[in-house]
Amino acid sequence: MKIGFIGLGNMAKAMIGGMLQKGIVRKCDILGSARSKETLETVRQNYGIETKAGNREVAGEADVLILAVKPQFFQTVIEEIRDEVSAETLVISIAAGKTMDWIGHIFNKEIKLVRCMPNTPALVGAGCTGVCANARVSQEETELSLRLMESFGKASLVPESLMDAVGAVSGSSPAYVFMFIEAMADAAVAAGMPRPQACEFAAQAVFGAAKLMLESGKHPGELKDMVCSPGGTTIQGVRVLEERGMRGAVMDALGAAVEQSRKL
Repeated sequence: MKIGFIGLGNMAKAMIGGMLQKGIVRKCDILGSARSKETLETVRQNYGIETKAGNREVAGEADVLILAVKPQFFQTVIEEIRDEVSAETLVISIAAGKTMDWIGHIFNKEIKLVRCMPNTPALVGAGCTGVCANARVSQEETELSLRLMESFGKASLVPESLMDAVGAVSGSSPAYVFMFIEAMADAAVAAGMPRPQACEFAAQAVFGAAKLMLESGKHPGELKDMVCSPGGTTIQGVRVLEERGMRGAVMDALGAAVEQSRKL
């Protein structure tokens, strides 16, 4: 099985690294193309895969073709490669906002299509990816797509109607979490802690809290209550966050991301 990547940016490199680390495919089974000669050389040296300057070559050789270019380049790339994509090629898109109907329309023919929405924590093997497939994709091919996405984190099947929500809650939200970590670190610096240590404490607290929730299976509200001792420090901080509208601000931010995704 040959897996081809059109586009070799950060997300593609995270996916390639995960697939190789998990042993899902061999280096000789992956090929990729990119616009930059520097990118091609860097990926070839770092990952040992075959690289090609032409997108059409990759599309023609791949059994599984992963479109890893930015949404604004999708139409141009598809129009370039569509004659090379056979009826048996499994096409995987990781573009935000591009629906399966839209992609199929640009291909101008029936294709096997899987739409995925990964996020940047995939770079450290901790990604979270939503996956949906069209009617031409078999159960076996759907399971293959899930295995590929799970090589760099968690992956779950979702209906396409929820893909914009997936993009907001997992694709965009790392940026908001980084802002939260930075704000906590700023507060620790204001209290006298050195910046590097403050960032480490804040990041580890977020990591630990997320790990505790995932592994315990408890509702986040229950875990919050466990931290809030009567008359303690934490509940006073919670009171301030509630007064400043933290929940509403977060919900509005994700809502704005969903709306922008629908416009792409």
